[in-house]
Amino acid sequence: MAQKDINDKDNETALVGKEASEKAEKREEREERENSQTETEKSLTGTERQAVAEHGRLSSLTVYSIILREGQEELERPMSSLWWSGIAAGIGISTSVMAEGIIRSSIGSDHPYLSIIESIGYTLGFVLVILSRLQLFTENTLTVVLPLLARTTKRRLGCTARLWAVVLGANLVGTFLTAAIFVHGGILTEGILAAIFEISRHVAELTPTETLLRGIPAGFIIAALVWMLPSAKGSEIFVIIMFTWLIAAGEFTHVIAGSNEIFSLVLNGELGLITALSNHIGPMLIGNIVGGTGLFAMLAYVQIRQEM
Repeated sequence: MAQKDINDKDNETALVGKEASEKAEKREEREERENSQTETEKSLTGTERQAVAEHGRLSSLTVYSIILREGQEELERPMSSLWWSGIAAGIGISTSVMAEGIIRSSIGSDHPYLSIIESIGYTLGFVLVILSRLQLFTENTLTVVLPLLARTTKRRLGCTARLWAVVLGANLVGTFLTAAIFVHGGILTEGILAAIFEISRHVAELTPTETLLRGIPAGFIIAALVWMLPSAKGSEIFVIIMFTWLIAAGEFTHVIAGSNEIFSLVLNGELGLITALSNHIGPMLIGNIVGGTGLFAMLAYVQIRQEM
C-alpha cells in the first residue's frame, strides 16, 4: 500500500511537471510570434512599431486572463461585501424599468417606434450597475465560472455556489424593495406607474417556456458583454448601451431587471408570489444561466484551453 501511494505521488508529480513544461513551450511560442516582425514592420521606425503594438487587439487568452483574475478576486470577497453590493445592484438595475416607464408615459403607448425608443431607457440601469462595479448575478454566469472551469475543486465549486446564492438573493431583495417603493412609495406620477404596470403585464403574459427560451439570448449577451469590456477601454458606455438595448428591443428576459417588473405586479395584487417565482423569475434564471454559463462561458473556455 505504501509503495502504491509513492507511485501515485510520483505519477502526479510527473503529470504536473509535464503540464508546466507544455505551458512554458506555448508561452515561448507566443513570445516568439510577438517579437517577430512582418516584412512591412521591418521598414518602420521604433516609434512606428510601438504604435502598431499599442493598436493591436487584446488576444482571447489575454481577455480570458483578465476576467479570470476578476473572478478569482470575487470568489474571495467576504459574504457581507457580496450581499450589500448585490442589493445595491438590484436597486440600481431597477432604474431600467423606471426609465422605460418614464419614456412610455412621455411619448404614449401608441407611438409607432415605442419599443425601439423605450429600450434606450432599459440600458440605463446596466450602465449604472456595471460601471459602478456592483454585483449583478448575470455577470457572474461568466466571471466566476471561468476560475471553476480552469481548476475544478470542491472549494471553488462551493465558493461559486455561495457567490451565486448570495448575489442572486441580494439582487432580488434589491429589486423587490425598489418595486415596493415604485408601487407604494408615492414617488412616481400616476402616468409613469401606469406605464410600468403596462410593461410588467407584457412580460407576465409570457408562458414559462417562452420566458426560459427568451432568457437564453439575454444570458449569452450579458456574458459576451463582460467578455468585450476589457477590449472596450474608452467605449464601455457605448458597448453596454448597444447590447443591453438589444435585450430590451428583442424582448428577451433578464432575471434581475425582469424581477422588478414581476414584483411590481405582485405588490399591486395582480400576481401571486409563488406564481411569480415559479412561472416567471425561475424560468428567467434558468434561461440566463444556460445562455451565460452553458453556452458562452463554455465556448470562451474551450477556445483558449489549448493555448494555455
